[in-house]
Amino acid sequence: MSGRPAPCTPEEVGSLFLFEELSPEQLARLCGEGRMERFDPGPVYTEGEPATCLYVLVEGSVVLSRRVGGDDVEVSRTSQRGVYAGAMQAYLGDRVRQVYTNSLRVTEPARFFVLPADTFAGIMREWFPMAVHLLEGLFFGSKSTQAAVGQRERLLALGSLSAGLTHELNNPAAAAVRATATLRERVAKMRRKLAVIAEGPFSREALAQLIEIQERTAERVAKAPVLSPIESADREDALTDWLEDHGIEGAWRLAPTFVQAGLDVDWLEQVAATVGEDILPGAVGWLNYTVETELLMDEIADSTTRISHLVDAAKQYSQLDRAPHRIADVHELLDSTLLMLSAKIGPRIEVVKEYDRTLPLIPAYPAELNQVWTNLVDNAVAAIREGGEHGTLTVRTARHDDRVLVEFRDTGPGVPPEIRDRIFDPFFTTKPVGQGTGLGLDISWRIVVNKHHGALRVESVPGDTRFQVLLPLTAAPGDTPPTPEEPV
Repeated sequence: MSGRPAPCTPEEVGSLFLFEELSPEQLARLCGEGRMERFDPGPVYTEGEPATCLYVLVEGSVVLSRRVGGDDVEVSRTSQRGVYAGAMQAYLGDRVRQVYTNSLRVTEPARFFVLPADTFAGIMREWFPMAVHLLEGLFFGSKSTQAAVGQRERLLALGSLSAGLTHELNNPAAAAVRATATLRERVAKMRRKLAVIAEGPFSREALAQLIEIQERTAERVAKAPVLSPIESADREDALTDWLEDHGIEGAWRLAPTFVQAGLDVDWLEQVAATVGEDILPGAVGWLNYTVETELLMDEIADSTTRISHLVDAAKQYSQLDRAPHRIADVHELLDSTLLMLSAKIGPRIEVVKEYDRTLPLIPAYPAELNQVWTNLVDNAVAAIREGGEHGTLTVRTARHDDRVLVEFRDTGPGVPPEIRDRIFDPFFTTKPVGQGTGLGLDISWRIVVNKHHGALRVESVPGDTRFQVLLPLTAAPGDTPPTPEEPV
């Protein structure tokens, strides 16, 4: 938006604090190459447009705002004479994309001293060469430092996740190894038992019946019901009594295994009726090996399935073989992150999922969203432990107008009001020295707001802190077209 020309005098330009130390010749040049302009209430420039001018307020009132998602969020409102905005990084030239990083509007008739960006850059390099070098170093050094620390933050998170994943994988892997060793022992005993049965006084018909019972027993193991502790104890007592009444040795040892396999007294009565009393002890011993073998194979299957799920979760979390920008299911991303962080969360923190499964898939950068979830879950866990070992982390999804809401709620002590406006600032942290870089929430903000055109906000009272991520349902103009989900 262009304003109306107004008279420019070196004296008035020199009265602005930005230029008060300049010589009369320098002020004359500024007034000659710049201009005074009047603006009526309304926009002066809009965020994202090419940055062509530096604006210095002479009189009036202005509002600076930033675009967050689909909303313009007010950053500053002032009537202070001499404040400036616009092409403030013009001296960096083509090394930085020269666009307005905020929007400026006038709330009442105002007057600005307007300096073209090229003139501002030339004057800075000519009049203040050392200052320009210092500012360049500060700007790019800050960028490099932030990138390096951000990378460090990601590596720390990756190391923590790797440790947690190793712990989670170790448990089912160790269980599978133990079950395999026990299975080998049981199969060896079964072979010896089979040799004993083959040498015994069993008819072909009795052996056929025994094999049939073995098959039916294996089927029952696969369909074993889940019993309460009281039901298990009652059934175990009943089986022990039955086995002892029928002269079966080691009844106290056999009964728990049979109960775990879903067998009961009725089943034993069927076995006794089928094979007869004379071969019942041998038949029960043989079937006990069958039950133990089936249970051990179930344990191995469960363990290897758990390992497979963990590997899938790690693959989903890292998005190693996926397109960077694609259509994604936020619930899959959340579940993989929570599984990867389960060791860090620990058993004393209850995780509650309140998912709206009707939510559509959204265009996103999944690997980076997983980094956001990691940061927010990590902060929530730290907050809960600050207030005590026990607590609840609630992860909720819902539709919020034309956006998806992902909320992380913890029962920690809350974020004090005096620091609530600073928690998204780079390098700000409340964690002890060496335990936090202060970039977790800053990185999360950049990923959500800048990369996904969404919003990240916090609501907090003691015992109820909620970090809310709002993500658009559709891709913003100019985004890389997302690729559809592909099976892996």
